[in-house]
Amino acid sequence: MASSLLFRVIVAIILGIACSFFFPEALARVFITFNGLFANFLGFFVPLLIFALITPAIAGLGRGAGKWLAITTGVAYASTVLSGLLAYGVARGVYPRMLSGEQLNTGVTDIEAGAITPYFTVEMPPPLELMSALLLAFCLGVAMATMKADRLYQATRELEQIVMKVVSAFIVPLLPLFIFGMFLNLGMNGNLVDTLVAFGKVLVLATVMTLVYLLFQFVLAGALTGTNPIKALGTMLPAYGTALGTASSAATIPVTYRAVRKNGVSASVAGFVVPLCAMIHLAGSMMKLTLFAFAIVYMAGMEVSVGLAVGFIFMLGITMIAAPGVPGGAVMAAVALLSSMLGFSDDQVALMIAAYIAIDSFGTAANVTGDGAIALIINKFARGDLPEQDEPSEAEEAVAP
Repeated sequence: MASSLLFRVIVAIILGIACSFFFPEALARVFITFNGLFANFLGFFVPLLIFALITPAIAGLGRGAGKWLAITTGVAYASTVLSGLLAYGVARGVYPRMLSGEQLNTGVTDIEAGAITPYFTVEMPPPLELMSALLLAFCLGVAMATMKADRLYQATRELEQIVMKVVSAFIVPLLPLFIFGMFLNLGMNGNLVDTLVAFGKVLVLATVMTLVYLLFQFVLAGALTGTNPIKALGTMLPAYGTALGTASSAATIPVTYRAVRKNGVSASVAGFVVPLCAMIHLAGSMMKLTLFAFAIVYMAGMEVSVGLAVGFIFMLGITMIAAPGVPGGAVMAAVALLSSMLGFSDDQVALMIAAYIAIDSFGTAANVTGDGAIALIINKFARGDLPEQDEPSEAEEAVAP
């Protein structure tokens, strides 16, 4: 457990809070300087991350089961966006009462001697704007899928591996330090208790809503396929538990596959729906991100129009395609959108990262469990178009993709 990101984040939060009570200003400025540098690096790196992960993902869609890959992608995206829209609607309805009187101020302001500032800053302009990275990823991905450009496809896969190496070897190890600095900053500002209480309320709301949305997904799948939704949802519980422990959709694929097969989904359908949805179906993550993001918007008194909020949700559904390959990936993929579309400051982005990663596994568990509902729907309508396979043995299921 000590090696898990969640454990390190929890330790960072506790230490950040504790140290905020006695750290001198000079030492606090060291961590504020680091946070500024790390935040600038994230701004530089995230467009590259989005391009490197989305391009081969889109190119790979043209190499499988034809139209049903596209239909599955559409269903998964619709489910993810609907989750975000529902979360936004609930946030607009309940936050004025639930978070009434709550205010958010993540900046370290007056601490006896005055405002604390970093010792120095380094500007790190990104190689691409976020929208440019998205458009380039889509153009190249679709072109590669159409032309079957094998060499370029392999090159993008290698770029993906390089980018993931940077994430795993540099960004992820430093995230706890970044979060430590953010909570140190927040604690020294004197606004820590109110913020933690407010986010506790949002956490409860997010947990309840993800469970309600899961039930909705399986009731809908049951109505379309004639399957008992409660039984089907119960069959998916091993996948939910595995994802809760691993916080990884990819690591849960074999368990999700076996659960989907037990729900009566054919091997041909399960073989492409489960790994595809592990990459692109992120309804649980979308639910949490939207609720936390608009909690910060509300508490900080920011002005975000309905049109801008809806646009943010639709864009987030696209950028989160990169999420399964990154620890805490959904919020990492959302960093640029939070800044560029909602106007989040570096401290507000850091707060989002800390809050999200602390409960990351709950969103991942909702994601993979919802994959079972999508598999039931696709199985109902695609069975006649896809080749049937022999029933797999238990050993084959254990290693199935």
